[in-house]
Amino acid sequence: MSSSLPLSDLPGPLPACPAATAVPTVAGTPTTPARSLFSPARLTRHALTLLPLLLIGAWAAADWHTVRDGAARLASADPWWLLSALFFTCMGWVVAAVVRQGSIPERLPPGLLLASQFAAGAANHVLPASIGAHAVTLRFLQGQGVPLARGTASLALYSLVKPIAKTAVLLGFLMAFPELLHLGELVPDGQTLLLVAGGVVTALATAAVLVTTVRPLRRPLLGFVRTALTDARILHTRPSRVLALWGGAAATPLLQSSVIASVGFALGLPLTWTQVTLALLLASTAVGAVPAPGGIGPVDAALVFTMVTFGAPMGLAAATVIGYRVLTVWVPLLPGALVLSIMVQRKIL
Repeated sequence: MSSSLPLSDLPGPLPACPAATAVPTVAGTPTTPARSLFSPARLTRHALTLLPLLLIGAWAAADWHTVRDGAARLASADPWWLLSALFFTCMGWVVAAVVRQGSIPERLPPGLLLASQFAAGAANHVLPASIGAHAVTLRFLQGQGVPLARGTASLALYSLVKPIAKTAVLLGFLMAFPELLHLGELVPDGQTLLLVAGGVVTALATAAVLVTTVRPLRRPLLGFVRTALTDARILHTRPSRVLALWGGAAATPLLQSSVIASVGFALGLPLTWTQVTLALLLASTAVGAVPAPGGIGPVDAALVFTMVTFGAPMGLAAATVIGYRVLTVWVPLLPGALVLSIMVQRKIL
């Protein structure tokens, strides 16, 4: 029996309706899809948050004997001198923030700047040649709206002023205390000076060859130099910036030597503050360019050798340096890493 309905006129089977993707809601608010919780950006941020803690754990496992011995020696030291050393350590972070502010024309929030330098201290002891501290500071400057070229120029000015100021402080100490100049063992010989001069000339010649032959590097490098010179000229027209930059850079080695001297006095080191300061200045000037994390290793060995030359017993000089490193590296390392993780999590860095 044929139907009277015009079924033959239909174009074909009806298209299947797609299944509705129901998004569960709570109180009328749709929930976030599950895949956004595992997005690459979120996973990367969580990984960066945990990375400082993982690096600290690995470093602690590799250098556990130093931490244990230093902590044992500090436990039997004079607590008042240790509190003095802790005070000078905290002042070092304040001075670092002051120098950072003095190296850039923009006004930075003081609280966040201090927190960034505390976090940069943790990163500085993980990566060599201050790469970690500079990376944290550059991220902080960019988060505050400072252009990349100006932030990089600020880091270059900071890195240039610190050794110049330290050399000026060293020369001032040598002129003020000429009786300490009979240090023949500490003066480098001609061959060492020749190697240093050759290294400096080679580095400058390599940079000049790269600029003249590699054309893609020429424009960004010239732009960086132009920005750096302009910012340096602007900063040196502001007395507050000049005082913060150069005064803070000159105060940095004095605070470091005050920490070492306080630890040494707590342990009974038979040296004066002047001798400890001069020992640090000579040691850091001699081997400070070696790319070790936070200067740990080469500077420590040179500092022990220099203090022994001044008349300190070898064991006591080594104990002082170990205690200094425990107090300035290991004690603030975990809090600094936590601050670094929090600043990354809150997108300040």
